[in-house]
Amino acid sequence: MSENSQSNHPLPFLKNGIAQVGLVVADLEKAVEMYWKLFGIGPWHFYTYGKPLVKRMSYRGRPVEHKMRVALAWLGPLRIELIQILEGDTVYDEFVKAHGYGVHHFGVLVDDMEAALRAAAAAGLEMTMDGSGFGLDGDGHYAYLDTEALIGTTLELISRPQRRMPPEKIYPPEGGT
Repeated sequence: MSENSQSNHPLPFLKNGIAQVGLVVADLEKAVEMYWKLFGIGPWHFYTYGKPLVKRMSYRGRPVEHKMRVALAWLGPLRIELIQILEGDTVYDEFVKAHGYGVHHFGVLVDDMEAALRAAAAAGLEMTMDGSGFGLDGDGHYAYLDTEALIGTTLELISRPQRRMPPEKIYPPEGGT
C-alpha cells in the first residue's frame, strides 16, 4: 500500500501496526511465572485497573466500574498484556464465556483517541468498553472495538499515558531469576 493511500484509509490508526497482544488468563501470578520461566519474557509490571487508578470506565455504552489485574512486559517492540478478571461486566467475561482463556485482542497505539473513535464509528465499529485517566497526569485511555466477527479478534485502541503510576509489583524482583 502506498504512503498516499494509507493516509486516506478509513482507519488511519492501523498504519503503525500492532503494538500489543492481550491475553485473558485465569491466574495472573501463575501465567507471569510461566512466561518468565519458559520464555524469558519479562520483567512484568503489575497494575490493578479499576477505581481509583482508572478514573472513567464504560461498558456497552454505559458508565460502569470494572476491575482487572494486568501484567505488562516487552517482547522486543511488542508489549504483552496478561489480564485477570476481578469484578464487574467486561469484554473479558464475554470472551472467556465464548472461547475460554487465551488471546483476546491486538492493541494499536493512537495519538488522538477521540479522532480514532470517530474514525472507528464512521467505519461501523462499535466501542464496547473503555477506561481512561490512569496516567500520573490523568491521561491514558484504552478503548475496545467490536471487531471479533469481522477479523477474528478484538482491536484495542491505546493512548498510553505520558507518565505511568509506579507498578504495584515487578516480577521477577530486581536481581531475581
